[in-house]
Amino acid sequence: MSSHVPGFSALTKPSLIPGFRLSKVAAALSTYLVTRYFSGHSGTKSRVNQTFNKDSPKVVHSFDIEDIGNKVAYCRCWRSKKFPYCDGAHAKHNEETGDNVGPLIIKKRNA
Repeated sequence: MSSHVPGFSALTKPSLIPGFRLSKVAAALSTYLVTRYFSGHSGTKSRVNQTFNKDSPKVVHSFDIEDIGNKVAYCRCWRSKKFPYCDGAHAKHNEETGDNVGPLIIKKRNA
């Protein structure tokens, strides 16, 4: 026994608009594109830097090569508690997001 809603059957017919047929692929693609559009405009969630120097118009760090020592790793995921130095926080970030970011490693050549 099926329930009947008056007028509903006319809305579900593919030929409701003459010459227009919405396929399942087109519906899925439209849903995907709308979802991607709105998820890309989610405000602070889409920001890379969510914590450091938020009052500054641009976060910039400068280091003298003589002060680095033999090797240093700089954070590129913006999740390190020791930012701008890497503390390995990218591993958790990569696992959660599917990203593949890693640190910038600078080391002196062996002379």
